[in-house]
Amino acid sequence: MNIVEIKDVCKTYPAFKLKDVSFSLESGKITGFIGRNGAGKTTTIKSMLNLIHTDSGEVCYFGLPLSEHETEIKQRIGYSTGTVSWYPRKTIRQIVDITKTFYKNWDEEAYRRYMTLFGIDENKKPIELSEGMKVKFNLLLALSHKAEVLILDEPTSGLDPFSRDELLELFKTLRSHGVTILFSTHITSDLEKCADNIVYISNGEIRANCTKEAFLKDHGKPGETLEEVFLRLEREVLS
Repeated sequence: MNIVEIKDVCKTYPAFKLKDVSFSLESGKITGFIGRNGAGKTTTIKSMLNLIHTDSGEVCYFGLPLSEHETEIKQRIGYSTGTVSWYPRKTIRQIVDITKTFYKNWDEEAYRRYMTLFGIDENKKPIELSEGMKVKFNLLLALSHKAEVLILDEPTSGLDPFSRDELLELFKTLRSHGVTILFSTHITSDLEKCADNIVYISNGEIRANCTKEAFLKDHGKPGETLEEVFLRLEREVLS
């Protein structure tokens, strides 16, 4: 069953255009969103969250149009990006105390569990955290209100290999509990470890929306890794 549907989304900027972007996310699956810098990944994700005004198209969650049910839908989804800046001199506990008031389903037990898992000290301030720990903090907030869908923009950026592996294992655990995950990344080896499906965007257009196995079969050559397939496709676009 498709829990998220993106239908013919368009957005025009002076130097870039998102062109009739359409794809879906399967319930309880991990979907990797790949494309080079400037291909349209972040613009698409912002469209999915109504953070930008699109020219046309529709985004639906749980069978409901985001345009008409935004407040209800955002109680059921989580979003994280590696670039969010929090109040740098407030403690993590103070930030969490404010954030949780926005969510009816905030789960204090889950919050504590992920705090321990990520090794975050809630008495610290964001200004005292490494880039990797800031990513973990963003994920902590997204995971602590029983989100059914997680939309993650470069969630593993800034993490060391060990922390990335921990996070990918967490994704697989969440999948086993029925959570749907979309995450964009440049680290295609992460997708080889955990992704069920691949959405590939190039120059503002969706070039593939299929299972990982189908992507490798349809676009790859014998013995190629996902990264090698992606790089070759991008070279072909440029040639």
